[in-house]
Amino acid sequence: MSVEKKIQEMQERKVAIRQGGGPERIAKQHQSGKLTARERIEKLVDPGSFVEIDAFVQHRSTDFGMDSVNAPGDGVVAGYATIDERPVYLYAQDFTVIGGSLGEMHAKKITKVQDMAMKMGCPIIAINDSGGARIQEGIDALSGYGDIFYRNTLASGVIPQISVILGPCAGGAVYSPALTDFVFMVDDISKMFITGPQVVEAVTGESISAEELGGATTHNEISGVAHFLSDSEEACFASIRKLLSFLPQNNLEDTLLYECNDDLNRLAPELNSIIPDNPNKSYDVKDVIRTVVDNGDFFEVQALFATNIVVGFGRINGRTIGIVANQPMVKAGALDIDASDKAARFVRFCDAFNIPLVTFTDVPGYLPGVDQEHGGVIRHGAKLLYAYSEATVPKINVILRKAYGGAYIAMSSKHLGADLVFAWPTAEIAVMGPEGAANIIFRKEIENSQDPIKTRQEKIEAYRDKFANPYVAASRGYIDDIIEPEATRPMIASALEMLESKRENRPAKKHGNIPV
Repeated sequence: MSVEKKIQEMQERKVAIRQGGGPERIAKQHQSGKLTARERIEKLVDPGSFVEIDAFVQHRSTDFGMDSVNAPGDGVVAGYATIDERPVYLYAQDFTVIGGSLGEMHAKKITKVQDMAMKMGCPIIAINDSGGARIQEGIDALSGYGDIFYRNTLASGVIPQISVILGPCAGGAVYSPALTDFVFMVDDISKMFITGPQVVEAVTGESISAEELGGATTHNEISGVAHFLSDSEEACFASIRKLLSFLPQNNLEDTLLYECNDDLNRLAPELNSIIPDNPNKSYDVKDVIRTVVDNGDFFEVQALFATNIVVGFGRINGRTIGIVANQPMVKAGALDIDASDKAARFVRFCDAFNIPLVTFTDVPGYLPGVDQEHGGVIRHGAKLLYAYSEATVPKINVILRKAYGGAYIAMSSKHLGADLVFAWPTAEIAVMGPEGAANIIFRKEIENSQDPIKTRQEKIEAYRDKFANPYVAASRGYIDDIIEPEATRPMIASALEMLESKRENRPAKKHGNIPV
């Protein structure tokens, strides 16, 4: 055979592989509102940048009729590309090829790009669309999942790992996304669950749809498994690209420095009046965040889960910062189980990838209640204490209003290693709120008073004047400065510049034992 014919044969084989499961299955994929694996990659990465590896890989199973099954690429497309001219590794399961099921060679393709991403120090993106483990391959399929999970764990904190759920993801398959840093889901397309609706009904008697059990809204609002919800695959890919713009390539690099055309010394007079005079009235902390960051660009993470706390990325002077803030509009900004989990994980991600942390505190305490106590708010709340204490990146805290009790400590206080703590004049730093404190401290005086209601109010005001302010904490050195709200952006910008060379070591150990 001539060289020309050999080249022609190679090209024909590649064309056949790129057809995946064939025109009929591709058409069925489109009819279900989904793109194919290769279409997804093309829409996500820079045009013409994707380089496929292991396209010719085939399964080697012969059981249960598999010897006669042709599976181009063994149901997964893998390789490398660039996004905004930065290299990434990625793979996309191909549902048109035996339902994107994971077998031995399918897994080997995935683990190869995982290993390459680690060696090169590049983010890895996993696009999941699979019927799960390939039953015909039995233990070899399970072994493949284990190999992937192991590498997910080794890569954690070394390179950013992003999972995209664009179809079914069930059984053991869900644990790879759960081990990664960020999970993206699309409404009406994405499904994630350990056991499907049929099994749930058979075992527990509960009747529930796949969407209600493990759809995109469920995992974004209720379980907290997912971090981002999109209404289309295209919108999802745009969100992934934006997320990557805030992240470094790996744990040894800094985030990209973008040109900043927003005045670092810009004052925001509107912040001087954002805190209501009534301490029981709420305001939107996101208004504070958007006012402080460059050009008002705040990229929120887990926007629909545990909404009493807000986390996400912004920039100051063109450099990425991680933001954690209590949200007074929801549960008065109190910390609870889910909020503690959400914030702690975000803090640990930022610390792993050299992203400075800016915290905005307005917290009345931990949420009381039987459900919270029985659900383990103690151990969940301890996660946030652990995360902030463990973090060695620059840590800045701005206390906006309430900072009460143990929750004050948990929100990046000086006592947990915050580098700089600022307070607005509206800050109230105390063991508890004035109302509760007065009821305890002055209980007998109130009970024995001729006018208990009046006496109680007087004691509340006396406590508020003496303790519910930032000056006592400042006199102890627990607050570095009390600032005008309008000057928050310049103060944070100056602090970040000063802290840029921060180096802090922790005691040598294998790893800590975070409360879970």
